[in-house]
Amino acid sequence: MTDSQKLDLILSEILGVKEDVAGLKEDVTGLKEDVAGLKEDVAVLKTDVAGLKEDVAVLKTDVADLKKDVAVLKTDVAVLKTDVAVLKTDVAVLKEDVSILKQRVTAIEVHLENQTDKNIQLIAENFIELTNKLNQAIPVADKNLAYEVKVNYLIEKVQFLEKDFEKFKCQMAYS
Repeated sequence: MTDSQKLDLILSEILGVKEDVAGLKEDVTGLKEDVAGLKEDVAVLKTDVAGLKEDVAVLKTDVADLKKDVAVLKTDVAVLKTDVAVLKTDVAVLKEDVSILKQRVTAIEVHLENQTDKNIQLIAENFIELTNKLNQAIPVADKNLAYEVKVNYLIEKVQFLEKDFEKFKCQMAYS
């Protein structure tokens, strides 16, 4: 091979290498663009991660606050349960007291009905008889005294009915 052929061969090889280098330059330029794009993406990701870190910090604070609130609520519920238990006991005692009072009121009503009312009626009847006898002796005082006795008897009856009505109202209020 002659020198000129050798030079041609070297030149053709150099041209091939130049083409390869030009292709590599294009590839490197493409890679640089890709790396620049990746850098931008990484910068965006870093910004997003920073934002997420801030959000996570806020969430951690919120969760801590919620835990505190839940602890307070648990304490309040425990207190309420205790209060309800005390109220149940108090209501049971009140029911027992009301039952005893009802029994006593019934006993008093029975006593009034069986004893006191009959005795008052006997006294009133005897008083009326005495008044009639007195009226026969003194005709003018007859009517006034009889009316006075009747009015007094009616006043007592009205008072008795008022008390019964009040008891009835109380019973209706508790029912």
